[in-house]
Amino acid sequence: MPTSLYRFVWRVSGPHQAAIAILSILLFLLGTIPLEIQRRIVNDATSLKPFGAIVTLVSLYLLCVLAEGSVKLALNIYRNWIGERSVRWLRRVVFVSDAVHPDTVDVTKEGAELSIVIAEAEPIGGFVGGAISEPLLQAGILLSVTGYLIYLQPLMALVVVLVFCPQIGFVPLMQSAINRRVGAKISVTRQMSAGIVERGAALDADGVQDNRIEQIFALNMGVYKIKFTMNFLMNFLTQLGYAGILALGGYFVVTGQTEVGTIAAFIAGLGKINDPWGDLVDWYRAVKVTQVKYEMVRTAPSLANLSEEDAAAIAF
Repeated sequence: MPTSLYRFVWRVSGPHQAAIAILSILLFLLGTIPLEIQRRIVNDATSLKPFGAIVTLVSLYLLCVLAEGSVKLALNIYRNWIGERSVRWLRRVVFVSDAVHPDTVDVTKEGAELSIVIAEAEPIGGFVGGAISEPLLQAGILLSVTGYLIYLQPLMALVVVLVFCPQIGFVPLMQSAINRRVGAKISVTRQMSAGIVERGAALDADGVQDNRIEQIFALNMGVYKIKFTMNFLMNFLTQLGYAGILALGGYFVVTGQTEVGTIAAFIAGLGKINDPWGDLVDWYRAVKVTQVKYEMVRTAPSLANLSEEDAAAIAF
């Protein structure tokens, strides 16, 4: 097994990563065009321009949205195809490893194999499709939209930037707490699987399995509490950003320093930034959690001794 998560990503999907990277770049380049068209539509409407000019701009806007949606559709299907292909490879590798290195029945080993095949392969393989394209796409959208907003009105753009600064501090700290619980949950799940193999699913006379179920419940609830608290803080900061744009933008319009269309562009722009920022945070969460899961799979008794040659022989 490759020694790190991203070596695994390259091993199972290297040639495809370049193609989805190109689609990602095309998608974020298309992302800022609708903002400028929206601004011009609002300004033309408020300055009483001919209705024909507004219809032309609306048609261009719809064409841009259609092009953006089509590229996103292709990207999403391609990503998920790569992810499912990787899940299939991970599940096959367990059985190939058993065939190449047969040994005596080991309850712990069989429990780990059961957990990998049923539960652990899915999130690891699913991560592969967006491992490179997701941060490239979301960071590209953030930079292009933020650059456009700075071009329109630097002071209002500063409000947008300040919305996201506190999140750089608390997101990694809260994610570390989530990772610890994820690792503990995988260990307990494997112990439960080993208990099922050893005793049978219905036999739990000493209450050990019930205790493990309670542990998993407590760990899951801990993850949910941290995750949704993080989401609450991020959403609250975003609403502060909207309030700041409306207050500062309203002042600039009243004093004749900007146009109404600029405020509309900033409100739409903050929405366009908030979504990729949330997706980027989700990707960061996925990286950290998947690294924990991948390391536990890689070092599982079944796969620890699998050679590069044996792995290379497994069909995708």
